[in-house]
Amino acid sequence: MEKIVIFGTSQLASLAHFYFDNDSPHQVVAFTVDKNYITENEFRGLPVIAFEEVEKHFPPSEYKMFLPISFKQMNFFRKAKFDEAKIKGYQCVSYVSSKATTWPDLNIGENCFIFEDNTIQPFVKIGNNCVLWSGNHIGHHSEIKDHVFITSQVVISGCCEIGENSFFGVNATIRDETVIGKASLIGMGAIITKDTPEFSIWVGAKSTMREGKSIDIDSISHKTNG
Repeated sequence: MEKIVIFGTSQLASLAHFYFDNDSPHQVVAFTVDKNYITENEFRGLPVIAFEEVEKHFPPSEYKMFLPISFKQMNFFRKAKFDEAKIKGYQCVSYVSSKATTWPDLNIGENCFIFEDNTIQPFVKIGNNCVLWSGNHIGHHSEIKDHVFITSQVVISGCCEIGENSFFGVNATIRDETVIGKASLIGMGAIITKDTPEFSIWVGAKSTMREGKSIDIDSISHKTNG
């Protein structure tokens, strides 16, 4: 049984602990957060260790890590912490629910969090550090690149390419053979029928879609805390 440390003491960390406890061959042994955000020494009955020194207590040669972090700052915060964990030498595990529909050849990277009722068709490729909440459809031969967050009831049709750091709101629909540019924000209920440029926002409006303003990447904080 592989032993893992979970980053965070948030609701997502609590969910991750529950899923690993009930639906995986891993054993959670501790939680870790940035030192300035430690408010208690235990969480869910396990120790909370400062991230800055976690490798002293749980060396990466013996333990692995899982970082269930939200989409804040368009997933750039989750990317930053994932990169820090890799620099420390940790291998990051992925969780795929036993209640998801997948095939034996599922191609998936590190630190992915795939909830129940996802349908992932053959020849799909999923990169590192992605979150797929419950109830999505990922069509055949599609590629989801690193650090993507997909909420619920999203349909990504076949042969799509999803750029890194993108976010998908509930009930968004992507037409087949569509390229979603890096850090695109696809809003709730949006219907995407053409390629999207990088750092753009798309907002659903009944049965149509309209393009919003571009994201100013300089306005996105790359802080690793907060």
